[in-house]
Amino acid sequence: MTDSKRKIIVTVTGASGSVYAQKLIGKLSALKPSPAEVAVVFSGTAREIWKAEIGGQFDAIPPAKIYENNNFLAPFASGSSTFDTMIICPSSMGTLGRIANGVSDDLICRAADVMLKERRRLIIVPRETPYNLIHIRNMETLTLAGAVICPATPSFYNKPATIDDLVMTVVERVIALAGFESDSYHWMEDD
Repeated sequence: MTDSKRKIIVTVTGASGSVYAQKLIGKLSALKPSPAEVAVVFSGTAREIWKAEIGGQFDAIPPAKIYENNNFLAPFASGSSTFDTMIICPSSMGTLGRIANGVSDDLICRAADVMLKERRRLIIVPRETPYNLIHIRNMETLTLAGAVICPATPSFYNKPATIDDLVMTVVERVIALAGFESDSYHWMEDD
């Protein structure tokens, strides 16, 4: 499937780190070619944290399209949809735990359940530290079920000079895990 036909879900949950979601959605939308759709879902708490950390509200600019978290009629709530990748960024440990335990009480958790049952890409970007044993076991459960756990841990190989540079090290890693080509820095590779 070409990138211009791909449909991606990006969900934002109630963990600090809205800047990761902001930069991720912006990067996905700016890819050439961009995905056909970037479905965006916010949890209620994520909206509050976005306002506190970013200011204002998220404005969906195509190919981004916003869906409400209580909308179980969204196309990606069904395994028959053509959405192939879901990224939860940032992911709260509450959301991660509900998904790990099969609790599909909102669109975010239902869509993640669909990704797992259909053996599609589910990338979870937890933004929490330190982890307790419950967090670790939930991440193990999700990894065994096929999800990729990619903690929001910046890298320093490319000598980042700004906070945005640090954030983008995580975003670029997620973009690569989602199967998109990007012009990001790769450790020990020639320019």
